[in-house]
Amino acid sequence: MPANPTPEPPEGAAPPADEQGARAGGTADGPPVGQPSGAAPAEAVTPLIRGIAVLRELTDANGTLSLSALERATGLARSTVDRITATLARMGYVRVDGRDVFLAPRLMELGNAYLAALRLPALLSPHADALADELDESVSLAVADRDGIRFIHQATRRRAMSLSFRIGDLLPAERTAPGPLFATEWTAAHWQRWRERRAADPRDLSYTAVPPRTRGPAPADDEDFVRRTEEASANGWALDDQLIEPGLVAISVPVRAGDGKVACVASVVSHTSRHTARGLRETLLPRLRSAVTRMEEELHRTPPPEPGPRPADLALWTGASKLQLGRDFVESLARGLTVLTAFGEGRPRLTLTEVAQATGLARATARRALITYEHLGLVTTADRTFTLTPRVLSLGFPPLSRTTLPQIAQPHLAALTSRIHESTALAVLSDAVLSDAGEEIQYTARVATGRVMSVNITVGTRLPAHATASGRVLLADAGTPVHTNGYALVDEELEEGLRSLAVPIRDRQGRVVAALSTAMHASRHSAHECVTALVPELTATATHIESDLHTASRFTHVPLT
Repeated sequence: MPANPTPEPPEGAAPPADEQGARAGGTADGPPVGQPSGAAPAEAVTPLIRGIAVLRELTDANGTLSLSALERATGLARSTVDRITATLARMGYVRVDGRDVFLAPRLMELGNAYLAALRLPALLSPHADALADELDESVSLAVADRDGIRFIHQATRRRAMSLSFRIGDLLPAERTAPGPLFATEWTAAHWQRWRERRAADPRDLSYTAVPPRTRGPAPADDEDFVRRTEEASANGWALDDQLIEPGLVAISVPVRAGDGKVACVASVVSHTSRHTARGLRETLLPRLRSAVTRMEEELHRTPPPEPGPRPADLALWTGASKLQLGRDFVESLARGLTVLTAFGEGRPRLTLTEVAQATGLARATARRALITYEHLGLVTTADRTFTLTPRVLSLGFPPLSRTTLPQIAQPHLAALTSRIHESTALAVLSDAVLSDAGEEIQYTARVATGRVMSVNITVGTRLPAHATASGRVLLADAGTPVHTNGYALVDEELEEGLRSLAVPIRDRQGRVVAALSTAMHASRHSAHECVTALVPELTATATHIESDLHTASRFTHVPLT
């Protein structure tokens, strides 16, 4: 039973001890980092600002950095970096392995909160996927993020020369096809901010998803974007003719909400080896427009969903974690991050009171977190309600959106192997041509034990499904008459002396997509010991893998191999 959280000070009182002295002026740890130009508001939570900075540095580094590299990148003291990463690891948002820090799939729940609140991916992605299948070209959906665009859905084609953008990637508006369409709605303030950004970052070095420019902007470049925006306004579509890099072409059409404003932009992306920019306009634009019409019909006729379940009372959990870990757990960072999870399906706009109720936090704590997020551009406010911005996707979503099931499972396999001292593996049914022996399984991840005598199975190995524990778990779900009780035990059938045990891994729909197994020499565990001692360990690990898989696959496709 978790302990009660540390009592919150009343609104307007001094901040907690780990926030005192950690304001815009800085502390012995150094000045705050990861914040936009201008000093942070007096009530902003600097530990939260610092935690966001760490997550963004890990995101820009494609998901992993050493602790010393994080120290250099953020400008924070090593002790501060250690406390922040320990807190994020406790939350399941990062994994610390020795001196290296890795983003973990559970972090995607923050981006999922934004995407669920936005509603567009759930409604429009089936239409984008169908168009990609029809055209055999990549199709994307993007939203505006200030003077840039950020992807919220990608339906890519598997080719040697294929699209490499990820959900959550941020691109400069002027180097894309969607950019001019969004710019048709810019105010004078938007255009001024765009020009200031162009002057401050002439080579687009802050946009890690695109190749940097070889030279700074010229007046003709700015004039070209203005012209393209005017043409987009007149035509209702826009082209990208190799603006990002040579060979890449795209055509875009806006998807408009019921009020006529651009909700998102749908794009078909190709390579000049398949289509010229002119060819995209002449051959694919009509079909793109038809798909956008269907998207708009879907968007206009579908009523807002009922609010989904509120997140668990995470304030209790953070309080218990603080009591257990002490100074190594930065409670103000953990509580601040839980605020983002208050938003979601049917909860796109929340008042301060609703955020506090959803998270179990005191109003004063929720208020300081929301002030901090507004300063960082992660939240906007209007009419006393708060809304997440696309910038939430900058918190780990791009590198994690390309994760695979073996990558998700690997650290869990390592932890399981260290507990049971036996080799563990993940397997799926092979999609290769069936052998004479029937269906086969293929091992996609494995962690070996350090024993002198161990099972010699490597990643990529294929075995007959019917003769393995993993195969029987997978075949049982596929309709083959194989009896299992939530696990399968194969006792010296594949090889004399070899005993194997497996449990299923299920996706969000409850389908068995993989099997988690362990194999050992029969002398080490009796069949009864396998069931009583090892099945619970495998089942618990499978639950952890499924939790990560369900989070990662809510708005992205997670390959099984």
